[in-house]
Amino acid sequence: MTDQFTVTAKIPASAKEIYEAWLDTKKHGEMTGSTAFVKPGVGGKFSAWDGYIEGTTIELEPNKRIVQAWRSSDFPEGAPDSRVEITLEQADAGTKVTIKHTNIPDGQGQDFKDGWDEFYFDPMKVYFKKPKAAAAKGKKKK
Repeated sequence: MTDQFTVTAKIPASAKEIYEAWLDTKKHGEMTGSTAFVKPGVGGKFSAWDGYIEGTTIELEPNKRIVQAWRSSDFPEGAPDSRVEITLEQADAGTKVTIKHTNIPDGQGQDFKDGWDEFYFDPMKVYFKKPKAAAAKGKKKK
């Protein structure tokens, strides 16, 4: 038996900004606040959170959808990769980001569900808000 769940958050950025940051080594690291490596494109390998997460990008729909084979160092030995599908939908003042995470080793689902909020959505909200706030301050000074 495996676990699965879907989580959603509204991020104050365009779908294009989020898509590009997810698939860029430097921006992914800045967006999450931890070391990341991303080889962009289908078949590209990635790692995040100092190697705690790793996998391969298996499908891309520019600015709309990213699908990855995904695993963490907490997966039991021999467990297959889980599947993460990230969808990006433009919403008022930002983008609705939906993560559908399936094929998670039994009993680990809730930890990963909480982790998406704590280690991705929360830092993404801060990361994407900062440049806009700084730009707004700069405009007021002129």
